[in-house]
Amino acid sequence: MSCAALAATTLLWMAAAPAPAQPNAPTPAPATALEPLFADIVGRAQDLKAQAEAMRETEAPASEAFKTGVADLAALDSQGQQIVRDRGVDGDLACILRGISEDLPVKLAALQMAADKPARDTALRELIYLLNDNIEVLLAPPGPASGLAPDGSV
Repeated sequence: MSCAALAATTLLWMAAAPAPAQPNAPTPAPATALEPLFADIVGRAQDLKAQAEAMRETEAPASEAFKTGVADLAALDSQGQQIVRDRGVDGDLACILRGISEDLPVKLAALQMAADKPARDTALRELIYLLNDNIEVLLAPPGPASGLAPDGSV
């Protein structure tokens, strides 16, 4: 084999190999409950969960402050989703935060439309469950990336 053919073969082989990791490339930081936004989300979700549990026990109606709190939490979850997505470190967390931000208003609407005590109780239980998920997903240690693209697609 000539030197030119050997060099060409080597170049083709090297081009097919994955690029080596760059040792000095910064790794994006995962979202943690220690960051102000995520700590705020956890604190608000804990407060709203306690209020929803009290509403279940006392059968008190949802106050305007509670409704506003749920809407504000949904907006913060949406902000958190965008931050996590922009960092590209955990597609699962971004997806979960997006889902929670979209589900909170739906669960609140179900509570407001509940026509009787059993429907109201079901709506409150589902809202409490969602608020608990909001807390736990941010307090759980980060897992491996899911393989989602930065825009959340598969």
